Amino acid sequence: MIPIDMKEKTVLITGGTKGIGLAIAKSFGEAGARTYLTYKWGSDDYSSLYEAFRKVDAPQPVLIQADASLDEDTENLLARIKEKEDKIDYFISNVGVAQRIVDLAEYKKRSLFKTLEYSTWPLIEYTRKIKDCFGKYPQHIVGISSSGPDHFYPGYDFVAASKVLLELFAKYISVYLFKEGGRVNVIRFGPVNTESFSLIFGNEFFEYLKERKIPEEILISPEECGKAVLALCSGLLDAMNGQIITVDKGFNYQDNLMMHYFDWRSKKTKNKQ
Repeated sequence: MIPIDMKEKTVLITGGTKGIGLAIAKSFGEAGARTYLTYKWGSDDYSSLYEAFRKVDAPQPVLIQADASLDEDTENLLARIKEKEDKIDYFISNVGVAQRIVDLAEYKKRSLFKTLEYSTWPLIEYTRKIKDCFGKYPQHIVGISSSGPDHFYPGYDFVAASKVLLELFAKYISVYLFKEGGRVNVIRFGPVNTESFSLIFGNEFFEYLKERKIPEEILISPEECGKAVLALCSGLLDAMNGQIITVDKGFNYQDNLMMHYFDWRSKKTKNKQ
């Protein structure tokens, strides 16, 4: 990528201490931006995280524990940022939680609502509260989605449902923000090789790749995700307001094969038992 200058810019990234969120933060930090990262369930060792930023000559990030589903945490988080900043230029809504689904019996209303509370609603709630706290919306808001809404991935049911609503609301709120100079986009990432991805899909997924002789490089790296978000916010990757952008390496074409493969493995395991 050509050099991007984000000095004097401020970015807030929910779920920014691991996986895609951390990669986004490092990309912005390397470009000179001041980064504020939220987390809830712990993070990597802080010294290691700070060292990763030092290695790329990025400003040290500010880490703030905040539960994205709690209004009080969101308000306290923004109040802390306001002590140092007079604006938030970019807001990246990255946090997400969802139950892995094995069969229809695991469809629980409470689990669905909890998924939406973490994976969809923060895009709206943070956006509104940023305006309340700072008097204006961010210059650019980006929701992190996945190709789940349009493709079949085993165990991904509730994730896909939450991303459908995330993308829908992003399109609608983009209209409200446009008159005040704000922009909203969602980036759909294909399969990304993160800790969360492994937890959802398990070892079976990587066995599938191995047996089909598909290189793991077909998965997107978190670093590639970070560069894509930075490019979008800088204008290097142009997009219409409200547009949903897809970034992948063509793995979606494997969907039907994957579905039949998992069905075959399941039957094979039962026969052995």
